[in-house]
Amino acid sequence: MEQDVIIRIIELLGTFAFAISGIRHAAAKQFDWFGGYVCGVAVAIGGGTIRDVMLGTTPFWMTTPIYLICTGVALLTVAFFGKWMEPLKNAWFVFDTLGLALFTIAGIQKSLAFGQPFWVAIIMGCITGSAGGVIRDVLLNNEPVIFHKEIYAMACVVGGVAYWALAEFGFSTEIAAVTSFLVTCIIRFLAVRYHLSLPVLNEK
Repeated sequence: MEQDVIIRIIELLGTFAFAISGIRHAAAKQFDWFGGYVCGVAVAIGGGTIRDVMLGTTPFWMTTPIYLICTGVALLTVAFFGKWMEPLKNAWFVFDTLGLALFTIAGIQKSLAFGQPFWVAIIMGCITGSAGGVIRDVLLNNEPVIFHKEIYAMACVVGGVAYWALAEFGFSTEIAAVTSFLVTCIIRFLAVRYHLSLPVLNEK
């Protein structure tokens, strides 16, 4: 029970950080409060919504209002304390990464619970963790970050493969989840620290 509470707290912090990311991008474009809230929601619940629709189940945010409330708190935070948030950008990055890893695991586990094969579960984990950012960038008329910045979505994929590999070798779900979490976080941290990215495609 204590572990579940810790995971839920980190997950909500990740949701909050995701929402902050969307709202801050909207603020940079001088959107109004509603536009900022929509961008925040897009990042916080977009990936999970796509996953649930593809799995044929009720989107997770329709079963509890906590995610929409969390986004509302993020909106107020940016609106009233935005100028004091810049020094905390490293902290938001950490929360964002923790949320990315946890949402990836949540997507994998939920897909497996619905009887999907592992290769589908890995894709669903990636969608859960990163698709919200794509929706945000589309709404803001920006090129999606995951296509040209440091490794982001690929961290989800590698974390998902680590989960699958351990499960295949008979390790418990807990060990697979913790390992996947650590792999996703480490890859993301290293990618940002050393500006790692995938090779760029060239026309010629």
